[in-house]
Amino acid sequence: MSATSRLSAYLGRSAQVLRTNAIKVVRMEGANEPDRRPIPLFTFNSNEDLSQFAKGCDADIGGTSTVNLTLEQSPSTGKPFAKFWGNMRLAVHPQVQGVVRGGYAGFRSNPRTTLFGDIMEDVSHHRYLALRVRSGGHPRTRNSYFVNIQTDSAISTDLWQHRLFFRKGEGQWEDVFIPFDDFVLTNTGEIVEDQTEICKEGIRTVGISLLGGNSGVEGSYELGIDSIRAVNEEDAVILAEKDPSDGTRWERSAL
Repeated sequence: MSATSRLSAYLGRSAQVLRTNAIKVVRMEGANEPDRRPIPLFTFNSNEDLSQFAKGCDADIGGTSTVNLTLEQSPSTGKPFAKFWGNMRLAVHPQVQGVVRGGYAGFRSNPRTTLFGDIMEDVSHHRYLALRVRSGGHPRTRNSYFVNIQTDSAISTDLWQHRLFFRKGEGQWEDVFIPFDDFVLTNTGEIVEDQTEICKEGIRTVGISLLGGNSGVEGSYELGIDSIRAVNEEDAVILAEKDPSDGTRWERSAL
């Protein structure tokens, strides 16, 4: 994206903040019943959608993993979607051995800066983060995905995390619903001892990472992703045999 395009987007977001705040005043939001309709946070159906995300992996600091975020097209429906893929490797280059650890790849939404600060998403009236995804790659890499949320926090290295569990088999699209209240607060990869409530009024970025280094997992990985939304019970399909947050309760130490 050129400097002119970035400036145009920046000014456009700033104008959006002004319009949004003006509308809230006119509508007297806060005095009315909260809006429980699904909030479409991100879609992954065009190159413009993908330009809103940054990607990275341990290769940025001396590791040997690879990372890609590309636009693909479904052969059956023709609908575009994003594919997060590459190779997860634990090895690092000799010059950084003992200094850095390999086994990381991820992507996240870019902060949306404006003249009035970053644009935040308010999901305070919604219970679940909903992701439409499909798993692929080597089977051993499919249990090492994490969903990451950064909020409006004074500590920039704070990150809320939750494991991403799949119910369906390889290549099958599914909707995963994760309660916002079940995300675990971490800092620089470690669980924070004094847990607090997630700031649902100030969601800054959302992303997904593959942490093979935590579980000693290597191999090809592939994740299809179509959309990320905030929803409530009436728009979530939760299978009775397992609550989506069960994994967090017994796997917090595996973060």
